[in-house]
Amino acid sequence: MVSGNGRAAPAYVVGANSKKVNLALQGGGAHGAFAWGVLDRLLEDGRVAFDAVSATSAGAMNATVLGYGLTIGGADGAREELEKFWKKISDEGAKGPLQPSWIDKALNNHNLDNSPVFMMMDIMSRIMSPYELNPMNINPLRKVLESSIDFNVLREGCPVKLFLSATNVRTGKVRMFENHEIGPDQVLASGCLPFMFHTVEIEGEAYWDGGYMGNPAIFPLIYGSETNDVVIVHINPLNRNEIPKSAKDIMNRINEISFNSSLMREMRAIAFVSHLIDDGQLNDEKHRRMLIHSIMNEEYMTSLGVTSKLNPDWGFMKTLRDVGRASASKWLDEHFDDVGVRSSTDVKSAFL
Repeated sequence: MVSGNGRAAPAYVVGANSKKVNLALQGGGAHGAFAWGVLDRLLEDGRVAFDAVSATSAGAMNATVLGYGLTIGGADGAREELEKFWKKISDEGAKGPLQPSWIDKALNNHNLDNSPVFMMMDIMSRIMSPYELNPMNINPLRKVLESSIDFNVLREGCPVKLFLSATNVRTGKVRMFENHEIGPDQVLASGCLPFMFHTVEIEGEAYWDGGYMGNPAIFPLIYGSETNDVVIVHINPLNRNEIPKSAKDIMNRINEISFNSSLMREMRAIAFVSHLIDDGQLNDEKHRRMLIHSIMNEEYMTSLGVTSKLNPDWGFMKTLRDVGRASASKWLDEHFDDVGVRSSTDVKSAFL
């Protein structure tokens, strides 16, 4: 493989003592910078290697940039490309009108709750579709993706298996896009929120955000990889201690529950199969025991308001990155020895 500068690219080398895992990356707008931090720390550490990645929405963007970076520059290249990508996201966002107000900045909560532009857009999106609000279908994310990734290089040489999920609007079924077919449209389809963007059409089919059917989908990692360990990088909190009472908080919690529902169902199935294996009702040689791990920081993520998912501020994204790095370091310190041996997440208590 040749890198973008014409020199031979460093290979994605898996160390003799490295352990292979699969990644499952959730979506969540700007909060995806948390997952950037997790990936950055895992790549820096080098003790885990990635076999396959299943991802949705912002997670699909992280996965695609990760795969491209590994292709052209190994682990160091992936870290570099991820940082460049998120900086471009921030720079592009800084050009638009959607910014924190002086009140939001004074509160230092990273929200856009008091932004006049956000309030106007929020009201308009409830009565007008993206086709009416944005008839030219202008999407700055396309520009960022096309300037960040050579998709021909990605399709030809990506050293990890990629599975990007999108929701088929007509059938309601999940659609998995794999390495050989991934381009800007496929990534945008995975993150197409229908109240914000035009439906993405690919080969005559229409797609919305993959989070409606898999955030992220686990089944491709079961059938498409020989590695049993799955590391889920959580963006959307599973638990909230406070009952939401404002209209905004209620809608946010509904979205969190909806976007976590498919993951909860798959975790229940995994727990059920593991239980049958433990009871001797299934042959362990014919049925795979998946080992589940989670990297999250629910305390911090629950402190963020829903509008912060639209905040393009570079300082905020670097904060999310640093929280992600710290969360990954904690997981490595506490659970690296579990990889390949046992689940470090109690699936029953976490998901059942």
